[in-house]
Amino acid sequence: MYSKIVILHFPPEVAQNALVCQLTKKFDLMFNILSAKISSRKEGYMVLEISSANRSGFNKGVKFLKDQGIKVSSPEHEIFKDEEICTHCGACTAVCPTEALHIQRPEMQVLFDKEKCSVCELCILTCPSRAMGLFSKNTEEVV
Repeated sequence: MYSKIVILHFPPEVAQNALVCQLTKKFDLMFNILSAKISSRKEGYMVLEISSANRSGFNKGVKFLKDQGIKVSSPEHEIFKDEEICTHCGACTAVCPTEALHIQRPEMQVLFDKEKCSVCELCILTCPSRAMGLFSKNTEEVV
């Protein structure tokens, strides 16, 4: 199984079209919507995890989206957790849509699984101790 997180940027002229559901129908892809903001007649975005039996099917689906006028990109940043300042309060686990942040019981420690992270940044806004942050993949600097 091949799986990848992508960000779709919808121009206003295609924001109302049901294009993402075509990934399943035409290309036998599965998708999980991790985050989205789309309005009619406005530019929007959607963060998806797209899964396919093989990379070829994934590539065909992405080409279809691009042909429809959708910009497809990969997350430019990744989330990191500063273990030294994390208080393990669990606030971030309540907002994490992918369960990348979860509480290990009985130790009551907050664990972070980067592979599940959709880079939605909700944990950064929620963390009272500011233990969650962004790391730029392009510059390798903390943002």
